[in-house]
Amino acid sequence: MLETLRNAWRIGELRKKILYTLFMLLLYRLAGVIPVAGIDTAQVANIVEQYSLLDFMNTMTGSKLSEMTIMAMGIQPYINASIIMQLLTVAIPYLENLQKEGEEGRKKIAQYTRYATVILGFVQAVGLVVGMGAMRSDTFGSPFITSMVIGISMAAGTTLAMWIGERITENGIGNGISLLIFAGIIGSLFKWCANGIASLFTTTVTVGGIVTAVLLIVGILIMVTAVTFVDMGERRVPVQYAKKMVGRKMYGGQSTHIPLKVNSTGVLPLIFAFSIIQFPGTIFAFWQGSGISTWWNNVFMNSIWQQLVVALMIVFFAYFYTSITFNPIDIAKNMQQNGGTIPGIRQGKPTSDYLSRISNRLTLFGGIFLAVLATIPTLATIWGGIHLPFAASSLLIAVSVALETTRQLESQMLMRHYKGFL
Repeated sequence: MLETLRNAWRIGELRKKILYTLFMLLLYRLAGVIPVAGIDTAQVANIVEQYSLLDFMNTMTGSKLSEMTIMAMGIQPYINASIIMQLLTVAIPYLENLQKEGEEGRKKIAQYTRYATVILGFVQAVGLVVGMGAMRSDTFGSPFITSMVIGISMAAGTTLAMWIGERITENGIGNGISLLIFAGIIGSLFKWCANGIASLFTTTVTVGGIVTAVLLIVGILIMVTAVTFVDMGERRVPVQYAKKMVGRKMYGGQSTHIPLKVNSTGVLPLIFAFSIIQFPGTIFAFWQGSGISTWWNNVFMNSIWQQLVVALMIVFFAYFYTSITFNPIDIAKNMQQNGGTIPGIRQGKPTSDYLSRISNRLTLFGGIFLAVLATIPTLATIWGGIHLPFAASSLLIAVSVALETTRQLESQMLMRHYKGFL
């Protein structure tokens, strides 16, 4: 990765894109130090430590949720809005037709997603603060005015984060939304490492503490290795193209393969599941003290049932996203038109069924892998009383985004290499 960055830095155009990306990420982090008025941050920090879901959100925002800055919601409302729009695209014919119109239709859907992001950012911000019981009603003399200030401030922060992410995607390197989440996770990890180093000089070092630290480091390395191995793994389906005569020249006859990634959905199912499971708690917060709100916060959250629901949602979103991005029928048609066959499989429907069967198996494995990583921290706390300082899913997101960004850099360098050769 370092070698890739060094080579990319030598290309003037890529160097500008890298500097632009770093500047926008710096802007995102600087905006995250602006506090929101009318919130009891001590109460928020205490609640965040009690619930693994809120702790995961805190990690994704770089500890901005516990500090209750304008970036406390991060990019979560935008993710929720994107999920809702994707589901509505399947259910509402008007949106489905917009998606089929091409670039102009996608621009309109993106505009609707931005509007939904602002609304969700406001609702989630007010609901989250009210649900935590952290709103200082007397700050502006009225609970209504205080809630409006909190909602508008945090919705503005989410809007700024969305704008920064879109600018990075358009003018920088990599996917802007993923990089914002990556920046938050890396910031949280650095904060945890700094606190750990500081504790060495302020507390008594014991043999048990050293052993725990070593085991934790070994566990991190094992998880990073497993995530990298699965993220880069792929199933190669062999394809043989028949020879054909065009004029006086012979074409085709070569052997190739279709690369199907083991975890083709990346970290999106995990992010979608955590975003959706957090949304009902935001709605129930407006009826704080009611039976449903008390049951959700005190019984369902941090329970085995919550982890089971999260795991099932991760598997569901893995299949849902794969069904959108991978179409075996189109692949089979293209292969048939170009004279390609999979050895031992007939062309047409048998080929599409074969590809669909392989894709379903890979998706199931990828979904279960993501679900296991997502539920490790809470299950360790419930069954073993072990409190992990960060979620394994956070490492998954960080490693996956780093690998994807590296691949994009390599592809852009390869493209510019061929341009220079021509």
